[in-house]
Amino acid sequence: MAELRKRPKLLLLAGLCVAGLLGGVADAADLAVAPVYQPAIAYFSWTGCYAGGNVGGLWANRAWTDQIPGDPLFGTSFGRYTQSGVLAGVQAGCNYQFGGWVIGAQADYDWSGGNAHNTPPSPFAPNSLTDAAQLKSLASVTGRIGYAWDRFLGYIRGGGALEASSYDLLVTGIPAATVTEHRGGWTIGIGGEYAFLNWLTGFIEYDYYGFSGTTSTFICPACGLAAVAAPFGIRTNISTLKLGLNFRFPGI
Repeated sequence: MAELRKRPKLLLLAGLCVAGLLGGVADAADLAVAPVYQPAIAYFSWTGCYAGGNVGGLWANRAWTDQIPGDPLFGTSFGRYTQSGVLAGVQAGCNYQFGGWVIGAQADYDWSGGNAHNTPPSPFAPNSLTDAAQLKSLASVTGRIGYAWDRFLGYIRGGGALEASSYDLLVTGIPAATVTEHRGGWTIGIGGEYAFLNWLTGFIEYDYYGFSGTTSTFICPACGLAAVAAPFGIRTNISTLKLGLNFRFPGI
């Protein structure tokens, strides 16, 4: 009889043990499939506006052509040469990013001190005639498109350009006639920009500028040319390499 009375207690204890084991297995299974929280990765955004400054170097190729009416040498080359110098300036623009792509627009203006001179072939120089050029400034308004890898942006740009130059005709090294002009053209370039901080980026950029050959007329009685009013066609192509910093205004 004593064993019969103990048997319900043993069955109850065994049932509790089985229930506890099954509950533990269920809890372990729930823990095994529970999702693990991972914080979202915050990528840098290039959307916003910026302004900054740049410095660099330039190389300008000049080609002069005789355009003096009635001159036996009309249409022939008056000389080609390359001038080099430094430039420094400012730029400002805005970007908009969608996915990895970034589009934008930029305006820039640079001052320059690049100058060079050339002594043309002897038929042009009865009085030791020399031509010289100085690039005073260079500006452009361009569109940009690029692709961003987080904080690095690679891009190309292109648009309209404007340059200001002064040209001199010298006789035995003394300026005899000067023409200053502004000329429109085009530019295309490629660059890379990196965001050091959320508000500060740095860039390196190469640009090529093309300016058609326009005619500049020099009034030069002492030049010994076929006419006192001496027009010359001057074609200019410029290459620049710039390093710069931009201060960003995100969200603008």
